[in-house]
Amino acid sequence: MAYWLFKSEPNTWGWEDQLNKGAPEEWDGVRNYQARNNMREMKVGDKGFFYHSVNEKRIVGIVRVAAEAHPDSKTDDPRWECVDIEAVESLKTPITLEDVKQHPELQDMVLVNNSRLSVQPVTEKEWEIICKLGGVKP
Repeated sequence: MAYWLFKSEPNTWGWEDQLNKGAPEEWDGVRNYQARNNMREMKVGDKGFFYHSVNEKRIVGIVRVAAEAHPDSKTDDPRWECVDIEAVESLKTPITLEDVKQHPELQDMVLVNNSRLSVQPVTEKEWEIICKLGGVKP
């Protein structure tokens, strides 16, 4: 299993929207090649953090990849693909970007070093640390 982080502006599509969907949702609209390539690497069952960007800058939930990369339904441009994700659980304690930056073992995390990338990999060790900090089982 691989681990990921999905960033979204909460006023566009937030964690509550994902939870309320109650079914897999296309993670569409990604227009960055590196983020798209990350989605191409995903397998059904991989898990990811749901991150509120912009003003909040915090990890708020856990999602599961429900469908592997496929054409993005929001465009006719064949270069763009997406995956489907579904909500798994909320973090008991949301983890801010500042929390991540202050943790010595998370200094190499993509979120710290390339915070603008909208879909990014997370190592197993990073996953375990953030889950523990967030009050959920890895």
